[in-house]
Amino acid sequence: MSDEVTKVGGEPSTVIIERRGGSGAGLLIAVILLVAVAIGGVYLFTQGKNDAIRTEAISDAAKGVEGAADKVGDAADRAGDAISGSGEKKKE
Repeated sequence: MSDEVTKVGGEPSTVIIERRGGSGAGLLIAVILLVAVAIGGVYLFTQGKNDAIRTEAISDAAKGVEGAADKVGDAADRAGDAISGSGEKKKE
């Protein structure tokens, strides 16, 4: 804040003091930037968390498909053995 002193008139002097201060715009901009950075941080944090959840879900689904494929393969082996009439399991 700056003060400007102006003397007006002669003998009975009158002193006028004008005070000039900031309008607070700089503080307002700083607060807005701080809020924007906070929102961006929260967004990035939750985005990373969502990616981890998706990856885990895909891994679980892949394990389920693997188990189902093993069962289908075993059933196909048994069906093939039943059709051929051997009734024996193949030695691997």
